[in-house]
Amino acid sequence: MIGVIADDVTGGTDVAVAFRRAGLATVILFGSPDSETILPYHDAVVIALKTRTLPVDDAVAESLRAAEWLKNHGASQLYFKYCSTFDSKPEGNIGQVADALADLQGSRLTVVAPASPEHRRTQYMGNLFVAEQPLAESPMSHHPLTPMTDSNVVRLLSAQTERPVELVSQKTVRAGARAIREYLDEMAGRGVRYAVTDAITAKDLQAIGDACRDDVLVTGAAGLAGGLGRSLAGNRGSSQDHEQDPVGTGRAVALAGSCSARTREQVSYMREQEPSFFLDAVANPDPVQLAESALAWFGTLPHDARPLIYSTLEPGELRRTQEILGTERSSAILEKATGLIARGLVERGVRRIVTAGGETSGAVVQALGVQGGTIGTEMAPGVPWIYTTGQIPIALLLKSGNFGDPGMLAQAVHADANAGEASLAGH
Repeated sequence: MIGVIADDVTGGTDVAVAFRRAGLATVILFGSPDSETILPYHDAVVIALKTRTLPVDDAVAESLRAAEWLKNHGASQLYFKYCSTFDSKPEGNIGQVADALADLQGSRLTVVAPASPEHRRTQYMGNLFVAEQPLAESPMSHHPLTPMTDSNVVRLLSAQTERPVELVSQKTVRAGARAIREYLDEMAGRGVRYAVTDAITAKDLQAIGDACRDDVLVTGAAGLAGGLGRSLAGNRGSSQDHEQDPVGTGRAVALAGSCSARTREQVSYMREQEPSFFLDAVANPDPVQLAESALAWFGTLPHDARPLIYSTLEPGELRRTQEILGTERSSAILEKATGLIARGLVERGVRRIVTAGGETSGAVVQALGVQGGTIGTEMAPGVPWIYTTGQIPIALLLKSGNFGDPGMLAQAVHADANAGEASLAGH
């Protein structure tokens, strides 16, 4: 069994669906599970945490608790999943969490591969690209919590660990799995502890996955998870039937908190199609009152409405909000309000909730007390429906801020019980 530790909720769903596509029976759990958690049949278990922006010590402690649980439940290999844009603050947490997991697993050398070509994230000569732009020139350079101002993954990781970091270049990767494995072993013999690995195509990631299939610790985004999963599954491809949708048609709402360029497009598109309510933390910084106002507005809508409730801001408006309230306070207000809104929506009969943004998704999952679920069909690559367990199942679509095309939110709230795999085009 492979055990996965993801540093945010949407990353957890992204990596879970990558393993599921590869043919591995995959279960996702939200937050550190307890000793009484019962797992269905599985080849992979993903624990989706919310540690990306926590203080370093807290992130390490939570990650180690999850890792110990996975090991106690049969995981012989661990996979640390971070974002394909290597999201982190300058001081951490990717390097420190990787250090702790490497020590726990006794890993001599650990592969680091954030590339995910399916999501247009590639790495060449150590430099990470978002589509055609270097990471530091992409919209990620203005991220409110984890602004990425350097494109070089070797430098980014080296700032977060004292352990030696070196590059496995594209030339070696293109030589295939055997050449990669030989070079990894040579690096380990020289005392290198992290191998930042170039990848431009899915074929590159398959070669890397084949090369590290027996490693006790692997780190990367969903791209490498797909390559590793196919290697572990014997390259048989997915033979699993899609999960039946236990929710079907019903009331649906989109909750958007991400301020990424793609989410701004999606919010703008949906506002033209559906009723919308803006969460204005400057005008009302009390999260309880903010949530009550949104829920009161929702109560005025017709039963068949598919509304949008959002706090997404343009860069200038975001800076103004952070100047007035402070970055951490504004985020805390909106996350609490969004969680309260999600809980209130479910109490009012909503059974489909679409979220945009990792922090937003984490707030919703925590507020609803969701412990886990089964992976359903995808609305976009890496964005599957998750059907929660319990007496009353809820369908959750937990979308990373940068994923999906401009119409995704609007289409997702109208998804029916027979929505097909990857129903949106252009990814």
